[in-house]
Amino acid sequence: MSDIPNPIAAFDIFSTKKDRKAKTSKTLTLKKLSKKFAKKLFGKKFATKARTQLAMPEVIVSEKPLVKAKKAAFQITWAANSNEIKEAQRLRYKVFAEEMGATLSPNAEGLDVDEFDAYCDHLLIRDQDTLKVVGTYRVLPPHKAQEIGRLYSDSEFDLSRLNHLRPKLVELGRSCVHQDYRSGAVIMALWSGLAQYMQKNGYEIMLGCASIPMADGGHFAASLYNSLSGDQMAPTEFHAFPRLPLPLDKLNGGLEVDAPPLIKGYLKLGAKICSAPAWDPDFNTADLLTMLRLSEINPRYAKHFLGL
Repeated sequence: MSDIPNPIAAFDIFSTKKDRKAKTSKTLTLKKLSKKFAKKLFGKKFATKARTQLAMPEVIVSEKPLVKAKKAAFQITWAANSNEIKEAQRLRYKVFAEEMGATLSPNAEGLDVDEFDAYCDHLLIRDQDTLKVVGTYRVLPPHKAQEIGRLYSDSEFDLSRLNHLRPKLVELGRSCVHQDYRSGAVIMALWSGLAQYMQKNGYEIMLGCASIPMADGGHFAASLYNSLSGDQMAPTEFHAFPRLPLPLDKLNGGLEVDAPPLIKGYLKLGAKICSAPAWDPDFNTADLLTMLRLSEINPRYAKHFLGL
């Protein structure tokens, strides 16, 4: 799949006010917009970093010829060969094993590798200047899920009630962003790539595990789950059941907590939580099965990601 523009750079929000008295050129940037949009999705603290890290194209209002716009800060690509897949696996190992302390299969090259990788498409976000992979998702399309015989989520949940959806859903997994690039801009770039992938291939549903770190033993995860409102939960007929449930009755589930930025963004987009938290001992996370239908994306954001 060829590169596509930075998702925020494509927003149709350029507007100018004529200033007949101005004697100098006026430069309008999208930095304020990127901060505002990221703030809506991920919160004020998370958006502040996005504003400082995202280099946006400029529009010059002047009688002189337009200055060529700067390149977007990030490239959105799909791995085309084994070496590019290894770049994603190397980032995953750095984040999950070295930073988060996950227990992964030993690998001499410092890669996070499992049997699903060979069946997945791998989304890569590259720093435009260094071409370093700074964000990734892996995507398991339905025909490949049928080929391997299961979803990754099947290992954590009983998905019996979702079996009829399998032909039209893709599974997302192993999402991570390099610690130096954790901004709303990178996540929006990832989501823009996913949205184009879904539309190009005619898929309707995205399914995946949204992970919550358990450094505190699980109290935060239990409290977050208990704080979910009814409209944030999927209908009962789409519920899944953890194979290794987080013991909610043994945890302090009454803390006042704020959802992690990624989960907060999912919920604002219109995603639904389909399960109680499952405990993943290898990654030491509590995982919530999360489902997003393209037809149910919040209209406020649909035009940015789907062009609707």
